[in-house]
Amino acid sequence: MIAASAKIHPLSVVEDGAVIGENVVVGPFCHVGPKVVLKDGVELLTHVVVTGRTVIGSGTRIFPNAVIGGDPQSVHHDGAETTLDVGDLCVIREGVTMNAGTTEGGGRTIVGNNNLFLANSHVAHDCILGDHIILSNNVMLAGHVKIEDRVILGGGSAVHQFTRIGRQAFIGGLSAVSYDVIPYGMLNGNPGILGGLNVVGMSRAGMDKATIHQVRRAFKQIFEGEGSIRVNAAAIREEYAESAPVMQILDFIAAESDRALSSPNRGKG
Repeated sequence: MIAASAKIHPLSVVEDGAVIGENVVVGPFCHVGPKVVLKDGVELLTHVVVTGRTVIGSGTRIFPNAVIGGDPQSVHHDGAETTLDVGDLCVIREGVTMNAGTTEGGGRTIVGNNNLFLANSHVAHDCILGDHIILSNNVMLAGHVKIEDRVILGGGSAVHQFTRIGRQAFIGGLSAVSYDVIPYGMLNGNPGILGGLNVVGMSRAGMDKATIHQVRRAFKQIFEGEGSIRVNAAAIREEYAESAPVMQILDFIAAESDRALSSPNRGKG
């Protein structure tokens, strides 16, 4: 079904069965598969492939040579029909690739709203991404990665499979993210080392100085205390019960995960 207001260039292929919303623009030399949904206001500039069982949210723009919704790059993929859901108002730049999920991973790759994917970045199978995330050029997400809201990943950084990155963390360019990164954390290097907190990002997000100092104090208690990271975190829960940012960090640390936690020491020789 193609809405009457949609504009499909005659040099593009939109296969029967695709659902094309109001005011969608499909530029020349694009290919839209038969099980694709392009919601209202989506724009495919040129030479874009959207395939598989893929939904592209309203107002999302996709630039040339992006391939969205391809089969997962996994030796375990059994050929089952899995999905990719991309949210509203995303910008997907040149050469970006996003893959559908795998059966063993739940069958869905999920991308939230208002995200920016710069050229040649990659979102692998079964990833779950929140909102307002930036993947800079050549960022690589392996399978099953979970990224919370407002995370920024610098150019060329790579994230190990099953790794979690907490909200508003900052990952430096060319970093190797092998372990979970706490909310508001700042990680750099290969191997990646948690160097501290994303204070600049916290301030830009409107967090007041008193709250930032509170989070910094909690960070020291967690990572410089005598016990293990998890023991130290559990010990200060009552002290910071009224601090939402600190509690986000503590809940992140307490949650089950397939990966260990990044720290100021893990990764040093």
